[in-house]
Amino acid sequence: MGKAKAKKVSSLKPKKKCCRSRTRCLRCPVVIMRMQKAEAAGLHGKKLRKALELARTA
Repeated sequence: MGKAKAKKVSSLKPKKKCCRSRTRCLRCPVVIMRMQKAEAAGLHGKKLRKALELARTA
């Protein structure tokens, strides 16, 4: 997963096209959309990090 903070993923600029690899990259549009929804739902801390792991494996 690298050194990226879970709370900063939703503010990244997405790539034009989704790569659809098994572990999605951080700039994948799907991952960014799911992280924006998680932040809007009020997740923070460990729960937000877990949401990032789930978004990348989906």
